[in-house]
Amino acid sequence: MKRIAYFFLPLALALLGLSACKEDDNTVEEFPNWQARNETYFTQAYQQALTASATNPNVKVLHAWSLPASRNQPTDFVVVKVLETGTGTIAPLYTDTAMVHLQGRLIPSTTYTKGKVFVQTWQTETFSPTSNAPQKVSNSQWGVGLGTALFHMHKGDRWQITVPAALTTGIDSRYGIPANSTLVFDVTLAGSYHAGKTSAQLQAKKLIGATE
Repeated sequence: MKRIAYFFLPLALALLGLSACKEDDNTVEEFPNWQARNETYFTQAYQQALTASATNPNVKVLHAWSLPASRNQPTDFVVVKVLETGTGTIAPLYTDTAMVHLQGRLIPSTTYTKGKVFVQTWQTETFSPTSNAPQKVSNSQWGVGLGTALFHMHKGDRWQITVPAALTTGIDSRYGIPANSTLVFDVTLAGSYHAGKTSAQLQAKKLIGATE
């Protein structure tokens, strides 16, 4: 698997929010001005990716699969940075089950300077595909945004996927995610299989990561 080094333009530091304490009791507010900051974060990510994707194949702006082509607002897209490129040639279908290594974060907040992790499938401190088993995911579990990216991935691909709040329905309620949150995923596709098949059956046939 070929590792691709890519340096993305940093987002504005102002997104961290400087006013994070409540005036009445001096307690720290974790998510101040949350909706506005998330909208700004994604808009900047989208605009930077749209420019970079014209010359860099490792940056992608993907239109949400469930929306009509006439919809072209920034929040109708997901932003992708390709971190690693795999050897697979077949992308998962809508009805397939994908096997993934996955981490999901919020954007940076008051005390979570890298963004609070709300889900992570690996147990080691740093990600290692050889030390951690992939998990099954389906489109219905992870919503339109993440599904859009998965439909373009191939076995072995590792992508950073930034999803606007409008495309996270189905995720936010499961993990106590604050409303109006832009989500940032680190996803490695380990394989996929058709409905009616089990991962054990495909592994036995050495078909994991392919379709029949």
